[in-house]
Parts: sequence; C-alpha cells; structure tokens
Amino acid sequence: MDATMFAGDLDRAEPAGSGSEAAAQRHFFAAICDLNGVLRGKRMPDSKLKSVHKAGIRMPMSSIGIDIWGVDVAGTKLTMESGDLDGICLPTGRPPVSLGWAGCDAPLLPLTMWKEDGSPYFADARHLLAAVLARYSAKGLRPVVATELEFYLLAPEGDPAPAGFRPGTICGDFDNIYSLDELDAASAFLDDVYRTADACGIKVEAAIAESSPRQFEFNLLHLPDALRIADDTILFKQIIKNVARRHGHAASFMAKPRRDWAGSGMHVHFSIIDENGANIFNDGGEKGTDAMRHAVGGLLATMTEMTLAFAPHLNSYRRLRPGGLAPTTVAWGYENRTSAVRIPAGDPAARRIEHRVAGADANPYIVLAAILSAALRGIEERCEPAEPVRNNSHDSDRPAIARDWLQALEWFSASERAKTLLHPEFVHAFVACKEQEQIEFAARISEFELTTYRLSV
Repeated sequence: MDATMFAGDLDRAEPAGSGSEAAAQRHFFAAICDLNGVLRGKRMPDSKLKSVHKAGIRMPMSSIGIDIWGVDVAGTKLTMESGDLDGICLPTGRPPVSLGWAGCDAPLLPLTMWKEDGSPYFADARHLLAAVLARYSAKGLRPVVATELEFYLLAPEGDPAPAGFRPGTICGDFDNIYSLDELDAASAFLDDVYRTADACGIKVEAAIAESSPRQFEFNLLHLPDALRIADDTILFKQIIKNVARRHGHAASFMAKPRRDWAGSGMHVHFSIIDENGANIFNDGGEKGTDAMRHAVGGLLATMTEMTLAFAPHLNSYRRLRPGGLAPTTVAWGYENRTSAVRIPAGDPAARRIEHRVAGADANPYIVLAAILSAALRGIEERCEPAEPVRNNSHDSDRPAIARDWLQALEWFSASERAKTLLHPEFVHAFVACKEQEQIEFAARISEFELTTYRLSV
C-alpha cells in the first residue's frame, strides 16, 4: 500500500496559503526512537495532528534500525531484500510535548512502530521494554525506576568552558565536583532545562556539577512506571540538547569525550513493589531481602553477555576502564561505587538496586529492558550472587565486563539468553546495526594511527 493512501492521505500536501499565512503555518514533529536512542520522524502541519493521533504515520521499518550515521543497515535485510517495506508508527498515548527546539517551538508527538498486521516490531526497543514489564505484571509486580544522566556542556567546537557563562566564575580545566560556583554559572541554562522539562511532565530532582569541567548530572524522580521513565529519559536528553543550543552551547552525552575527563554514565535505580505497594527488597534492615539478592544474582549472571546493551558504541569502552568509578568487573557491593551493581544505604523502605554500567550514550529502552528482564529472571530462579565486594572492585577476582566493543558484540550475538530475556527480532536488528558501525570504524585511519606508523615502520 502506498503511504499516501494510508489514513486519509496523511502525507499529501495541504493547499498552499498565500504570503504570511503560509509562512506562519503551525506544525509538529512526529517521531520514533531508533536503536541508538535518536529521535527520527517527520515535520507535519497541525491540520494533520488529529489524523495522526487516530491512525499514525507510515515510515520504513528499516528506519528504526539505521546506524549512528543514519545509514540503512544492510544486515537487517529490510531494504533491498524486502523492498523497504513500511511500518505503522502509532502514538504512544503521550500528548505532544514541547522540547525547546532552538529553531522553532513545534511540539513532538512520540510514536512507536508496529508491523502492518498490527503486531509489535521488536526492533523498536519501546516494545521490548513493554514486553518485559508485562512479565512483571503477570506476577503482580511493578518496578519503581529512576535514571541519572551525566553529560558535558560545551562550546559548539568542544571547549570545556563554553561562552555565555557569567564572567568571574570558575571555568578552569580541572575537576570541581559538587561545585556551587559551576551550578551558579550555569543557572540560566539549568533553569531553562527545569522549566522545559516541567512543561513536558518530566519530573527532575537534583542537578549537580560532576567531576570534570562543565560536566553535570540530572536525577529523574522515581516512578512506578519504567516505560514512562524510559520515555522521559529520551525526551529529557533532547531537551538538554535543545536548551544548550539556545544558550549557545552544545550538550554531549558521549560516554568519554576526552581522555582526561571523567566518563558520563546513565545510572539506573530500581526497586520492585508488589500488588499492595510494598517494596519486595525491604527487610527492615540494611541487607535487603532474598528477592533483592536474587535480583542482583540475575543481573550479574547476564552482565558479560549483555554488555553491548549498556555500552553500544566504540567510545563506550573508553569509559569502562580501571581507575575511575565506572565498573570493569561483574561485582556488587553495599555502598560501593566501584562496583557494577551497588546497594545504596538509607531508609529500608527505599531499599533499591543501582545499576552503574550503562553510559549516557546508551538507549534507555534497551538498558531498562536488559536490567529488568535479568533481575526478574534472577528472582524466578533464586539466583545467588557471589559475596559482595567491600573494596575496589577493579582489583577483585570477579569476571571482567567486555573489554571492548568487538568482544561485547561477539558475546551478545552468541547469547541465547539475550534472545530469551529480550527478543530474537531485537537481537537480530541490534547486532546488524552494531556490526555495520564496527565495519565503518575499522575502515577509518585516524591521525594518531598515521602519526604512529607512517614513517616509523
């Protein structure tokens, strides 16, 4: 079926107005989230909003799985082999949200991709997470989830001390963690982020200055709706990018933008409540319940083969190195920020697990699906973890997280558990996407490589 025949010719152009009427025509964005966590879609006139709410839009199924450069992925066999068939992109149920674009004030209508026959297309990782949550619901359980996002606020050319900050504030190229001066210097930007997020219904808690120049972190509020948290995280990242542009900066969620800077993570906090709203991790004390320990066991048992879900890019593995607080071993501990899985202290009623592996460059839907599916499997199988690590997890004898992108892809593509915990359709698309990116990077010759070998061998 031709796209212009679907849902009342959604893509047919409206009659052009005259002069200022045409120039002032209101519009909105309709977008899906691709495998790399990038929003992709269409700009449409407001006159089409009602029909899109009712029937969605058509986009190629291949568009959900394109690589990081926006190029079709040959390995999915959705383009030439299948005629580049369309998927049906339907609203998620969230109303249009204004994300603070630098060039316009158009709202965005979030969509998710379905197949022509009405079944979910699991290369859209939102379906992946929804399926995991359905497994929790079938057991009378619900995860309570929050994310923490770290990022760098840079000048457009990458300088760590961007223009536009108030003069006289600290802008040095050195660590300044929890600096109130940095927060004060960025107050106009931060205020704008809070204001834009609040208008979108995204609940943001603390903001802190992190451990490198112009590195910040936002904490999203815990909610008993993991799908909403994933949606909010994707939209919030776009808000930060948009507001940064409006203030003359560039926001980077790259896992490790410079060798001597701290990496940027996306830490996930979660607990699980039962049908009565009780936290099943709470035993009234400091240790947590058997269910919590078994959830930790499930996370650790799958962590090596799932590393690609948390570290999906070449640069991701610059962050997962000894010497910092990003983990390198499959270990857990109480109040231990060097471990991959941390149990924070505090009120037993709020007992929770913090998963610290994912970088800020990862897709939140994939990250949450991988974490929550592994935790549930651990609870179901009463999976016992090794003893918690009390010192530096980097120096422990625990198994290592994938050392690089190549190893992570090899482990993930060979994993039967990945297909079971997630979905075979997703695994196929994700592996094909990452394989194509690896091939492209392998073909490029860097300046460092040229400098090293050009005249020395």
